[in-house]
Amino acid sequence: MSEFFALGLNADFMPISASNGYGSGDVMDKIVKMLELTPEEEANDDEITRIAIVGKPNVGKSSLLNVLLGEERAIVSEVSGTTRDVVDTEYKNFGMNIRLIDTAGLRRRKQIVDDIEYYSSIRTIKAIRNADVCMLLIDAVENITQQDMSIFKEIADANRGVVILVNKWDMVEKDHKSTNEYTNIIKEKLAPYSDVPIFFTSNVTKQRVLKALETAVKVAENRKTKIPTHKLNDIMLPIIENNPPPTYKSKDIKIKFITQLPTKSPAIAFFCNLPQYVKQPYERFLENKLREHFDFSGIPVRLYFRKK
Repeated sequence: MSEFFALGLNADFMPISASNGYGSGDVMDKIVKMLELTPEEEANDDEITRIAIVGKPNVGKSSLLNVLLGEERAIVSEVSGTTRDVVDTEYKNFGMNIRLIDTAGLRRRKQIVDDIEYYSSIRTIKAIRNADVCMLLIDAVENITQQDMSIFKEIADANRGVVILVNKWDMVEKDHKSTNEYTNIIKEKLAPYSDVPIFFTSNVTKQRVLKALETAVKVAENRKTKIPTHKLNDIMLPIIENNPPPTYKSKDIKIKFITQLPTKSPAIAFFCNLPQYVKQPYERFLENKLREHFDFSGIPVRLYFRKK
């Protein structure tokens, strides 16, 4: 150490050993001090809405990021797989303060050809789970595919909001019925989770791109919605009384109380005498009624049935 001090450099010298970890704690403490990140700043960063742009390779994710930012931030190429890592960018326009996350395209696992692509897919899945809302891009020329469905399932399983963008709409031959036909096909594929905003966009013409982003921000806000318990009961209990759960082995199922659980994404608890006998069709009925009365568009809603 003395030889390094003798050089007269204006720097901190810290003796460490990589083999046994000696001095590593002191190094980490020094790095944290250099970051100068206060707890308040960390908290504010957590409050920023995070929107991930996801989809298959070569569907236009990086192009969409560039269109929204108004500059060539991400590399765009006709060769699929150009984006290898997650690109996290702050976006402050039109009164929005959000983080846009460009991700690598997700292929089927059996189509992943090397380690780089494998770890790119891992980082993309992590970005989905850390986001508030995902903008899922679908190739309008191909329509919705099985891989699109797999990515959608990944988003739904993570309980994240979702907005679907049918991209490259300028490349499709269409008439006045095309939009409705595409929408119906997509909703049929997504059923029963079909309460999802769908936009037909083009990165070339910038068609509906900003509107889709505004909706994604709205979905993120809806994801934080907290419904008062009295309001839930006032609306849902009369519906349940008029349409009670089917009896099971001559046993009546009676739902007496409803409340929203304190979770980051909407979760509703129904308290009843025989929760184990409530079947999935009736659960879907209740979810649809909730969506009729409350704005849960683009958000997965989890229902729980508990013993009263």
